[in-house]
Amino acid sequence: MRYFETLQLAKENRKNQTKAEKFFWEKVRNRKIKGLKFNRQFLLEYKQILGNKLYYIADFHNFENKLIIEIDGTIHQYQGEYDREREEDIKTLGYQVLRFTNEEVLNQWHDVEQKILLYLN
Repeated sequence: MRYFETLQLAKENRKNQTKAEKFFWEKVRNRKIKGLKFNRQFLLEYKQILGNKLYYIADFHNFENKLIIEIDGTIHQYQGEYDREREEDIKTLGYQVLRFTNEEVLNQWHDVEQKILLYLN
């Protein structure tokens, strides 16, 4: 997607968070995990084709540790190939991607937090 289209979509996503995204955001915002700043619905430029820059939207982003956190709802059961390709593009930018399901975030927060802390250490 191009910048302004992607930016508009990111703004809409911030306003219409899923229950899991909202829960995750409350747990990490204001530097609640190890004093780290997270951004939500963050634009990542990953490619340029014929002068057009293309962007992905990361659910959550931590710049200091080059960490992207994706929270996957049921749609991701049907787009596995796209997710793998997207993740490879993001990794080529130097980021690590951690994925969690909605259910993990909502029902197993301690495990999710531990996986994030393990990555950060």
